[in-house]
Amino acid sequence: MSDRLNKMRQIKEEIIAFTGSPLAEERRKNGNFPVIGEGSHEADVVFIGEAPGRNEALTGRPFCGSAGKILDQLLESIELKREEVYITNIVKDRPPNNRDLLPDEIEAYAPFLERQLEIIEPKLIVTLGRFSSYFILEKFGFKDEIKPITQIRGQIFGDKILPLFHPASTIYDRDKKDILFNDFKVIRRCLTNLNR
Repeated sequence: MSDRLNKMRQIKEEIIAFTGSPLAEERRKNGNFPVIGEGSHEADVVFIGEAPGRNEALTGRPFCGSAGKILDQLLESIELKREEVYITNIVKDRPPNNRDLLPDEIEAYAPFLERQLEIIEPKLIVTLGRFSSYFILEKFGFKDEIKPITQIRGQIFGDKILPLFHPASTIYDRDKKDILFNDFKVIRRCLTNLNR
C-alpha cells in the first residue's frame, strides 16, 4: 500500500471520529457520511468545493448531485476523467439546509484539506466557489488580491491556483454555465504547459 494512500486513510479515520465541529455531531445524529474526497492521490489537478450537499452527505461522495453532473460535463469538455483528478471540499460535513459556511467551520476543517494538498502535491488547484477560492488564495499568500469571485474567476494566481464559479451556481444561470465551460479551457492550457 502506498504511503499516500496510508496518509489519506488516516485523514479519513480522523474525520469520521472528528468532534471539533457541530456539523460533525449533526452528521452522526442524521446518519449521514462525511465527504472526504475522491479520485487520484497523484492527481495533477485538485478541485476544491465548499461543503457537501444533501446527496453528497447521503453517499459520502463529492459532487454526486446536480452540480456533480455539471462538473462531469466540464471535465469531459477538456478530456479529463474523474479518476484522473482529485475532488474534495474545504468542509467535510454538510451545513444545515446547505447554508453558507461559517468562518469557524472553515477553520475547523481546514487542517484536513491542507494535509490532503500536502499529500497529493497537485500542480494546479481549482477552487469552485467563493469560500474555497478566498480560503486558498489567502493560504497561498494572495490575500491582497482577493476580490469578488466574478472578478477573479478564470485567472491563474501564482501559476497554481485557478478560482472558478461553483458548478451549482450555473444550474439556474445559463450565462454562468457558458463562462464556466470557457474557464475550464484554462485548466487544459495549464496542464499542457506544465507537461511540456
